[in-house]
Amino acid sequence: MQKSQTSPDEFLASLADGVREDMTTLDAEIARVMTGHERVLWEGTFWGGTEQHIIGYGTYSYKDSKGKQGEWFVVGLAAQKNYLTVYVNAVVDGKNMAEAYSERLGKAKIGRSTITFKRLADIDLPVLVELLTAARSPAPGS
Repeated sequence: MQKSQTSPDEFLASLADGVREDMTTLDAEIARVMTGHERVLWEGTFWGGTEQHIIGYGTYSYKDSKGKQGEWFVVGLAAQKNYLTVYVNAVVDGKNMAEAYSERLGKAKIGRSTITFKRLADIDLPVLVELLTAARSPAPGS
């Protein structure tokens, strides 16, 4: 995936009714928490071979297992076909932050760095904001 020339606002405006409202609310909350950090749309083929559009907030550099340097977002927001996903690429005390907050987030599927849910009403937004606030400072990586 790579950074797009399309703005996150243009992408949000292109979404279908229902999804657009939840995504816009989430985007506003994440952007507020990540104030001062880059906000950019990433597009392309994601892991698993699917074409994705992810709004990324903040960036960090990494080196993969083959020694290749790369850049990625600290927090990401995506609308897939049937659900929304918040990506949190940050670790605290050796534990991925999404996993660390899993019991408090509400009706969501939690992965190492993913929080997946059908609609915004399914999650506890103040807890998500707390998680994102904490993710601003730890070293990214998951």
